[in-house]
Amino acid sequence: MDHALDIPPEAAPTKPPKLNTAAFKAVPETRELRDRVRAAVQAFVAGLDKSKPLTKDDTKEMGERVLAGLGLGGQYLGFTMVMLSNEFWRDQVAAIPFHRRLMLLPHCLKNAEGCPAEYDELGLDCKKCGACEVGDFRTKAEQLGYKVLVSEGTPIVLKIIVSGHVDAIVGVACLNVLEKAFDKVLLAGIPCIATPLLSSNCKNTSVDNDWVFESIGLHTPPPETTTKTYVHLMRAANGMFDEPELTRLVPKARQGAGAADPLARHEHIAYDFLARGGKRSRPFIVLAAHDALTGGAATRAADGWEIADPVKRAALAIETFHKASLVHDDIEDDDAFRYGVETLHRTHGTGVAINVGDYLIGLGYRLVSRDRKALGAEVAADILDKLADAHLKLSEGQGAELLWRDAADQALTTLDALKIYALKTSPAFEAALYTGARLAGPVEPYEKMIADFSRNVGVAFQILNDIKDWVGDDDNKLMAGQDVLAARPTLLLALALEGSTPARREELLHLIRRSSNADDVVNRVRDIYFAADVFGKADKLVDKFRAKAEALADEVEPEPFRELLYYLVDTVLEKGELPTRGVTQLVQLGRSPRLTASRVARTPGSRRTATCRTPPSAGSARPGRRRSGSFPSPAGRPRR
Repeated sequence: MDHALDIPPEAAPTKPPKLNTAAFKAVPETRELRDRVRAAVQAFVAGLDKSKPLTKDDTKEMGERVLAGLGLGGQYLGFTMVMLSNEFWRDQVAAIPFHRRLMLLPHCLKNAEGCPAEYDELGLDCKKCGACEVGDFRTKAEQLGYKVLVSEGTPIVLKIIVSGHVDAIVGVACLNVLEKAFDKVLLAGIPCIATPLLSSNCKNTSVDNDWVFESIGLHTPPPETTTKTYVHLMRAANGMFDEPELTRLVPKARQGAGAADPLARHEHIAYDFLARGGKRSRPFIVLAAHDALTGGAATRAADGWEIADPVKRAALAIETFHKASLVHDDIEDDDAFRYGVETLHRTHGTGVAINVGDYLIGLGYRLVSRDRKALGAEVAADILDKLADAHLKLSEGQGAELLWRDAADQALTTLDALKIYALKTSPAFEAALYTGARLAGPVEPYEKMIADFSRNVGVAFQILNDIKDWVGDDDNKLMAGQDVLAARPTLLLALALEGSTPARREELLHLIRRSSNADDVVNRVRDIYFAADVFGKADKLVDKFRAKAEALADEVEPEPFRELLYYLVDTVLEKGELPTRGVTQLVQLGRSPRLTASRVARTPGSRRTATCRTPPSAGSARPGRRRSGSFPSPAGRPRR
């Protein structure tokens, strides 16, 4: 038995107390009191080291100290935390040109009775009629060169930042929305200022108008100290897939052939799919690991550093394997859509899709092997061996899942599920981290740590994906309960089988082989899961695997690499709300953004499958460590 896959026996780490949501709804009632809080915060922040991002826990502690000094109660903690974040970022926002800023405005500021504006897929299409503040704020911002979005679309903000069109955010929102965005903004290191609405009733609310106009008009020379951020590396990873950069890095063999040439058509299909959609998180991990072990220059400045083409091509190789796995997964699951358009096997046929997946695998190996002179033969061989190992493990995990799905006996233990997760999900993290580290130099001091860290993060990530499947997934726009309908061997199913009575176990096995109505199946399985406390048990396992990953990161040197590992834990293991009892809900198909000069155009979202699909973005409700002021952020026990 693989001891690394045993369910950790130690108790789950103690979580820091969750911030009281009511505290985020309380705005000081008078302008005089709001001014007092802001002035106290300005004095407090003046002495802070701004080279490292704030953490949520640090900001909470600072807010409590400010309020204690003013003799005020904790009901204003959320407001005070927003003021602290504003003052922390003020100088950096002010130094960014107006045309590189995004103004986010809430639709609830509109005059509900007389508003002539209509809603599109992005929110309110303001007519600037003068009936409310929305048009006034928008007019001022656009005159200065801002891009403006009137929407509650906070989930798209990080994507807009990573797209490279804007470098700072100036916003207006209620404290409820700001609470949800807090972790994402802190983790990403995005300069931002937000003016809280004076109420959270979502209709005809109000705001301190002069504060908003002041934040819009901020403009000063660059500050001496800037905050570390991964945004530069996110953009670098994203930019490799844009033309003409993609073709420059990976020249097309059939570039000059006519459109009717079948070889050129096949090549075009493969390149088009490689460039299409996704978060490009694996290439980011490669670039970030390489940067962290070569000085960390890219986290400190937007320029003055560069990434060599062989490093970029190795990062691209990781994504080609991922994209190949998506093509093959879509065929195996007969998925209809990927990245908002029909899957390759639906548009070009199963044979062509299989072949495109195989082509991408070959392309991935060649991207590394062709650079063996620049990389060094041993470096190239080590990376190719790790990629091959990851490829084999992924295939083993997928094969185990498919064979289980078609087996007559579908009994499943938690250890069975965890082994599949370790094979299917963890190798993607391991290959990306290993490749970045090996490109930077000898990897022996990190090799075992990378494998163990990736296994714990990968397993915890997949458990969180299982849980998200039961609340719907705003990232990928799903109907809840899809894993049951697809008869996947999830940890949740294993926990239910082990924690239910014999009669319920038999019923559950019958349901996953269902012949009855899909809605009835999902709702009944949900009831059985709640009876076995499946979601609570799974949540505790996430905490345990997370704690093991963090403990490994605690011992890593140098500091930039250690901080990257902390960052990956925070972003990959983003926690949402646990499922609640009741009928499952269909989450409407959504769109993913692409910023244009004046509006944000979006295209339909995509469906999640069971294999690893994500990192970076940030979350809430996290247990764990941290030392005050550590980079990049959130909560709990001290880090080294």
